[in-house]
Amino acid sequence: MSTTSPAPRTRLRADAVRNRERILAAAREAIVEHGPLAPLDEIARRAGVGNATLYRHFPDRESLLFHVLLYVNQRIIERAQAALEAEHDPFEALRRMVLDSSEERIGGLCPMLGFGIDPEDPRLVASRERMHQVTQQLIDRAHESGQLRRDIGSGDLLVAVALLTLPVPGTRSGGAGTTARRNLQIFLDGLRTPARSELPGKATSLEDLKDEFCS
Repeated sequence: MSTTSPAPRTRLRADAVRNRERILAAAREAIVEHGPLAPLDEIARRAGVGNATLYRHFPDRESLLFHVLLYVNQRIIERAQAALEAEHDPFEALRRMVLDSSEERIGGLCPMLGFGIDPEDPRLVASRERMHQVTQQLIDRAHESGQLRRDIGSGDLLVAVALLTLPVPGTRSGGAGTTARRNLQIFLDGLRTPARSELPGKATSLEDLKDEFCS
């Protein structure tokens, strides 16, 4: 089935843009809690729109899941870019990006890739590459400052954020909130120099994870 939504005839009105954003945000939350088969009418209810409005934007489940992934990638890009621009301290910029990105619940969204989403769709490839670029910029700056241990790569960072934002069994938190931020902060403290141990293997890059991980 197609993962594309109909080409808009004109630029979306402001209220249509708001509805689309609400649907994507609600879908992200529902998918984290219930998986990719979360009921579409429940997503519409959470977004405060009717089912017809949801289907006008996203004609089928595959289209909705595809655009949720693009939406989350773009929000992570924006958070990383904001950290680069706002924080003069390279490690603080890295810390801010990691903690802010945890709000996107990426650990709970990986199962979407098994539901008709083409990982090589040009829009998704471009989005993923941009996300990787800004993440690598943060890593490079932190390495150059001497604050980030040299045996840490961008892939190591992504794996940790994904794993530490996995939904916690028996809860509705979806890996968000104080617990996730607490564990991510513990992880970040372990990234600072001087290193207190020697890690096995080699640093993992985002390219290393390309075919193996939800990115």
